[in-house]
Amino acid sequence: MRRRCVAALAALFLGACGGVGGPPGVGKRAPEYAAVALEGRAPVSLRELRGRAVLLNVWATWCHPCRQEIPELQKLHAAMASRGLVVVGVSIDDAGAAGEIPAFLRRYGATYPVWLDAGGSVASTFATVGVPTTFLIGRDGTLLWKHVGPVRADDAALVGLLDRALGAPAS
Repeated sequence: MRRRCVAALAALFLGACGGVGGPPGVGKRAPEYAAVALEGRAPVSLRELRGRAVLLNVWATWCHPCRQEIPELQKLHAAMASRGLVVVGVSIDDAGAAGEIPAFLRRYGATYPVWLDAGGSVASTFATVGVPTTFLIGRDGTLLWKHVGPVRADDAALVGLLDRALGAPAS
């Protein structure tokens, strides 16, 4: 936990000081990011999802608001996957917890893809300061939205953004 906090603070500090690109901003290209898929432990990346709208959710099993949020993300996944939305959960749990994550996801009804990031590179890449944090990335790779805290499937502003992101044809 301390390592993640230090990484997040370092990312914010570098961004504020004009360091390596600074934190990604809404309206700018989302940073390159790769992790390991929970299923099969294969490498995965945002680059592979270009052409699809991505709702990238950073979470952890020890995060109580994340537990409330997972069913909400599942609702969005179920309602919008056929339109091209890819919901991706990025777990920042320590590597030792990876074996517990599948049962945790079943308990909360999640069927969307989950990536493992025990090293916490998502925190420095996206300059997150806590979990849950969610990003909407457009089909063209542009960061369209960032939200700290749990999301709700009935949030009118989010649903409107998703509709606009999904209405654009894939490039």
